[in-house]
Amino acid sequence: MASMLQSLLRTIVKVAVASLIVGTILAHFGITFDVLMKEAGLSPERMEALLRRSIAWIVPNMALSSLIIVPVWFLVYILRPPGPSQA
Repeated sequence: MASMLQSLLRTIVKVAVASLIVGTILAHFGITFDVLMKEAGLSPERMEALLRRSIAWIVPNMALSSLIIVPVWFLVYILRPPGPSQA
């Protein structure tokens, strides 16, 4: 478990460092988030509306699917054959 957490943290750090490097290079050439938004034809209001619509779609669907997934997972967890202890 500890090695999996270390691997995850290492990956997060690598992604963060790579993002900072790429962001610095893009900013040097004058490419900013605002410029990219304008080129894509998006405004902050439009992005907010898209985000709200996405959340309004995601939350009910996740709640609905969890009504099936959680009990099935619980049954599989309870009924699995005994194995060596993972302490």
